[in-house]
Amino acid sequence: MPSALTAAQTTRCAQASRLLADTDALDQVTVITVTYNSAHCIAGLAATLSRLQHVVVVDNASNDGTVKAVANAMPKAVVLSSDRNLGFGRANNWGLETTTTPYALLLNPDCDITAGAIAALVNAARRWPEAAMLAPQIQNAAGKPEINYRWPSTHWASTGPGAQADCCVGFLCGAAILFNQSNMREIGGFDPEFFLYYEDDDLCCRTFNAGKSMMLIPSVTVTHRSRGSVGGNAPLSAEYTRGYFHAQSKIRFAAKHMGAAHSKQLLRKTLGLAYLSLVARLLWPSPKYLARNWGRVRGLQQWQPT
Repeated sequence: MPSALTAAQTTRCAQASRLLADTDALDQVTVITVTYNSAHCIAGLAATLSRLQHVVVVDNASNDGTVKAVANAMPKAVVLSSDRNLGFGRANNWGLETTTTPYALLLNPDCDITAGAIAALVNAARRWPEAAMLAPQIQNAAGKPEINYRWPSTHWASTGPGAQADCCVGFLCGAAILFNQSNMREIGGFDPEFFLYYEDDDLCCRTFNAGKSMMLIPSVTVTHRSRGSVGGNAPLSAEYTRGYFHAQSKIRFAAKHMGAAHSKQLLRKTLGLAYLSLVARLLWPSPKYLARNWGRVRGLQQWQPT
C-alpha cells in the first residue's frame, strides 16, 4: 500500500494547487494602468505585472521616459501611447476597448499589488458573478486602511465601522477596480467629459442607478501611494492641473447627477471657499498648495456646463 503523505508533502501539494488556481485566474484578467510622467512607478509595477500575460499600459504623452521604462521592465505589456493627455477616463476607456479577457483590473501606477491579490479579486468575481465591479481594501503607505468605499453621495451618507467581509457598496475608488466585463457592457466605460477626478463617482453612480452590484472584498489589500503617480520636471504645474480639474469635475458631477440649481449653488460656495483658502496660502505660503489652490480658483472661474 502507498504510504501516507507527510506533512511537508501535503503542504507542497496545497501550494501547487493554489498556484495552479492563481495561474488560471490570472489568465482571465487584463491589468490596465494609465501613466502620465510615471517612470518612477514602473519598477514597482513590474515586480508583479511583468509576470502576467495580459497587461495594457495607456500612456498619456509622458515626457519622462515612461514608455521606455515600460518596454524595458514589462516587455510583454501592450503599450498604447497617446500623442496628447487624454485624461484618466478616456485613457482607461481606450485600454478597455482592447481587452478580450472576461475581467479587467484598472490599477493606478502608484499602487502596489501582488499576483495573489489580483487572483483573489478574480476568484471573488467568480464567487459573486452578479457583481459588475469589485475592489480590494486600499491601504496607505503606512499600512492603514483607507475609506475607498461608501454609499452614493447622491443618496445618503455612510456611517458605521469598516467592512470585515465581502459586501455590496455604492461607490468604489478608481485606484483599483476589477470589472466583470459582461456585467459592465450595459453601463459602458467612463464618461469622457470628466478629464480627471470624479469619473469614478460618475461611473459608480450610473452603475448603482442601473441596479448593478458593486462589491468590496476587504480580505484583499492594495497599497496606494496617493498622489504619487505623476512625476516629471514640473511638479507645480502638476499641482495646478490637479486643482483645476478637481474643481471642475466636482461641479460637473453635481450638474449631471444633482441638477443645475444645485451645481450653481455649489459653484458659488466652492469658489468662495477657494478664494479664502488662496488668501490663507498667500499669508502662509507653500508653493505646492498655492499652485493647487490657484488651479482650483481658475478651474471654477472658467467652468462652463456642457
